[in-house]
Amino acid sequence: MDTARLLRAAGIGSGDEVVISAFDGPGIAEAVLGLGARPVFADIDPYTYNLDVAHVASVVGPGTAAVVVGHRFGRPAPLGTVRELGERHGLLVLEHHEAGAERVVPTARAEGARYLDARLRGVVPPRGGVEHKYLRYVARVPGNGRPDRDAFVRAARAKGIDCRIPVPTPLHRLPGFRRDVWLPATEDAVAETLALPLGDGLPKRELQRLVAVCNALGGVVRLPVRS
Repeated sequence: MDTARLLRAAGIGSGDEVVISAFDGPGIAEAVLGLGARPVFADIDPYTYNLDVAHVASVVGPGTAAVVVGHRFGRPAPLGTVRELGERHGLLVLEHHEAGAERVVPTARAEGARYLDARLRGVVPPRGGVEHKYLRYVARVPGNGRPDRDAFVRAARAKGIDCRIPVPTPLHRLPGFRRDVWLPATEDAVAETLALPLGDGLPKRELQRLVAVCNALGGVVRLPVRS
């Protein structure tokens, strides 16, 4: 059953608030609005890209009815901690799995991720973990934020590397969801992250080419760090 149906089945509706991540696509937020409820955006952990439980706790209010917890890019979220928070406040806690999560081959992806972790120099690799499925290999471009990241993406694509921007705009900045909130970890992740191709068992020669391109670009497109 999808998240919208679970929310509806739990009686979430008009006047309710549902805490979600702003570092995501619009699907969950649209589902919440479709029920007449209001999405409330919480910040993320800057290393895992999952919800920051402490910030979730800070935005819980009298109207909060539920929290939707996603596992971003294959990295497990702290579901148990959020459920403890939910029990204290009488909140529904729903687990959301990203599309395609059930079809990945974790072993093959983990092997490729370890190879990239050990050799990449032009980007900051993601923090892994034994349970990370690497649905996407999301790294950061160090330097001056969005200008450097966007330049890196353009240059890598020009060399045949299919890197992508995972979240072009945080949900709280989009029309229809706009909120006057400041989510610093989310803003930084939106400005700095890119997803590198990994696949289920990417050939070693492709991984080697990916590393060579990224390492070369790391010293070419970077602008001075902001003071």
